[in-house]
Amino acid sequence: MRVPRLVGLMAVDARETARARGLSLHAPDRPDFHLAVVDHVVRQYPQPGAEVPRDSMVYVWFDFGEGEGGGGVREPRVPRPPSGGVRRELGEPGGDPYAVVSSA
Repeated sequence: MRVPRLVGLMAVDARETARARGLSLHAPDRPDFHLAVVDHVVRQYPQPGAEVPRDSMVYVWFDFGEGEGGGGVREPRVPRPPSGGVRRELGEPGGDPYAVVSSA
């Protein structure tokens, strides 16, 4: 039997998908896994497509481990101003972050 892709599924859907294939799920980072509903699977082992015997255990994680990402939403950054001047530090929020102090 092949392991289905569970990454990206909500907990409730991952449980149902595994059950339909005759597999058991275990979530090492969630002791209350049987209560989890809308959390999304971010990692699984064995990998999707791996051949395993029926009634095998598939491990799923809902949180990235330390150093494994989870950096959040990326947002575009405003381009930096051209070089050639000293940038001053802002004392208060809301000022112009790219103001240049003249050295002359």
